[in-house]
Amino acid sequence: MRSKSFGWTNVAVPVIGQGTWRMAETQRSHAAEVAALRLGLDLGMTHIDTAEMYGRGQAEEVIAEALRGHRRADVFLTSKVLPANASRAGTKRACERSLKRLGTDHLDLYLLHWPGDEPIADTMGAMEELVAEGKTRHIGVSNFDVDEMREAIAALGRERLACNQVLYNLGNRGIERDLIPFCADAGIAVVGYTPFGSWPRRGSAGVAALNAVASRHQATAQQAALAFLTRQANVFAIPKASDEAHVRANADASDLILSDADIAEIDDAFPAPRRRVPLATG
Repeated sequence: MRSKSFGWTNVAVPVIGQGTWRMAETQRSHAAEVAALRLGLDLGMTHIDTAEMYGRGQAEEVIAEALRGHRRADVFLTSKVLPANASRAGTKRACERSLKRLGTDHLDLYLLHWPGDEPIADTMGAMEELVAEGKTRHIGVSNFDVDEMREAIAALGRERLACNQVLYNLGNRGIERDLIPFCADAGIAVVGYTPFGSWPRRGSAGVAALNAVASRHQATAQQAALAFLTRQANVFAIPKASDEAHVRANADASDLILSDADIAEIDDAFPAPRRRVPLATG
């Protein structure tokens, strides 16, 4: 499992992690979701992302069960506070609730899920306090565009943003114009969620290009897409998978390195916007 430095932190984090959005929504899927997360951990996908919103907190409980038997120190665990809870006191209470559901005494990364109505200075101040108290190692944001990131950075006194988590897939490449370069210059990791969103229709030119690239590497089109999306040094991906075959395929994608010709072929099939576009969310 290939890892790289998570922005300025110099923490080695797997290129491909495990997302948990839409997990814990039905009891029928519980055992399969726990098994999928455990398999991912065994395969080296030790970056697990969640949020208090996912399954109304129950996704965090699924993760707690999956983590049993794994060394906590080997896992890079991320959760997020809802904007409605992101007052100075509310952020700290939300973090405590997440820690309890996750069965751990600290997070590796704590994010504001998206910009909200609470003053960003209050949220960032609370997050700095959480770092000082040992409740999280690093802090960041999610679904923030460049101007919003500048506000968050300006609101910090002692800490630095470690991450911005945003929608990123072949059909939504707008962040490549300014957000990824901004984060790279600031030493901030970009974590792309929903990497298989906007998947091209069967028989389309996009699928043909992905299949052509994949065949040269004895890989799948989805693995080629993940390799393309994580090609830049500061970009990671957190696909969600709840069956073993999908988990194994995601894990194998981390070792796929595309050639310049491969990248050009995918880029031509899924061109990035030529002008700045609003930040997409999902």
